[in-house]
Amino acid sequence: MLSYLWECLRVLTTCILVTIFTLPPDALSQIHVVSPTDLQKEAVAATQARKRNLETVRQFLSSQAAEKALKSAHVQPEQVKTAVSTLSDQELAQLASRAHKAQADFAAGTLSNRELIIIIIAVAVLVLIIVAVQHDRH
Repeated sequence: MLSYLWECLRVLTTCILVTIFTLPPDALSQIHVVSPTDLQKEAVAATQARKRNLETVRQFLSSQAAEKALKSAHVQPEQVKTAVSTLSDQELAQLASRAHKAQADFAAGTLSNRELIIIIIAVAVLVLIIVAVQHDRH
């Protein structure tokens, strides 16, 4: 019984090896779940989204109100702007969304200057904390 099992295992292994070595090398390499063109398009889209998000957050932190708020909180605006570029794509997207919403709310009059200043300082502190935690991990 045991020898029969070993014989079956040898035959199966031989079949698998023969199949692997008889297939043309190009046959396996041409089978893609996602085409290289699609991957490139996704990479370009992700890069463009990151650039837009960086620009949104930097504009938010570059306003007169933001720079004044950061200086009054003894936070260096340039330090925060530099730290923003080290955020992950997901963190940056969330921050950009919040910055965009705060700007829209302020423009619509639903936020006061004081509330906007608090949001700006909170964003700056959040960025610095995230960067500090990332730095401690490495």
